[in-house]
Amino acid sequence: MSNSDRSRPAKNSALGKAEEIPAALRDGGKTRTNRPYSETASKPFPIAQIALLLGVLIAGGAATILVLAPQNRLPTAIVSTDPSDAPTSSAANPQPTAENVLNHLSYTEAPAAELVSIGGGYRLRKAAAAKFQAMVAAARASGVSITTISAFRSVEDQKRLFFGVGAARGQRPTKRAEVSAPPKYSEHHTGYAIDVGDGTVPATNLNQNFDTTPAFKWLKANAATYGFELSFPKNNIQKVSYEPWHWRFVGDIHSLETFYKAHNLQPK
Repeated sequence: MSNSDRSRPAKNSALGKAEEIPAALRDGGKTRTNRPYSETASKPFPIAQIALLLGVLIAGGAATILVLAPQNRLPTAIVSTDPSDAPTSSAANPQPTAENVLNHLSYTEAPAAELVSIGGGYRLRKAAAAKFQAMVAAARASGVSITTISAFRSVEDQKRLFFGVGAARGQRPTKRAEVSAPPKYSEHHTGYAIDVGDGTVPATNLNQNFDTTPAFKWLKANAATYGFELSFPKNNIQKVSYEPWHWRFVGDIHSLETFYKAHNLQPK
């Protein structure tokens, strides 16, 4: 999955090992046709009564049209032309749905102008970067070492990781999606997602037993203070593999909408 791959080419075999880790009603416009009266009148419909009826309707503010039957019948239909009477159409107002490929949701790539360095060649959006750096500093002050493994990744980066590496390993897309998201479907495109490790226990990088490290335990207790949350906890709504190393920033309006409103998801 996207979230288990690095954001830049590895200099050794670490990337290969890391990538084997599981990834993280309109009903007709409300035209009402009343059933015609079955009985006929013995006399033509009085003009005075028509005038009176029109006066009442106009005084009441209703915009109506009277369709008169032949002279020996009462009006056979009243058609409402008041736009407020029209019911809401489910077709005209569709509910948002989560576009996904192999359980990965689609995301727009962050504009380059919105990205800033967080060191080590990694970038995040400005708001996420500031909070992440503050979080890392606070952890360090507590004796905990949080390291960066991956941050923003472009769609082109993801193409290489998904299709290039997949082809080299003879992996079908369905199998590849277990450890890497298809391009356009990685949280890393947003500039709000980051993969982290524990500097004192590097062997746990991109591994589910990262959740036994001091870094993870500190993040679990403090990350929300800095606007970060775990993207793929156990039994997550997307049914993506558990990824204790993959966190995302939801500390401002845009980031919150990116991960919740756009895909009609509910907070975990």
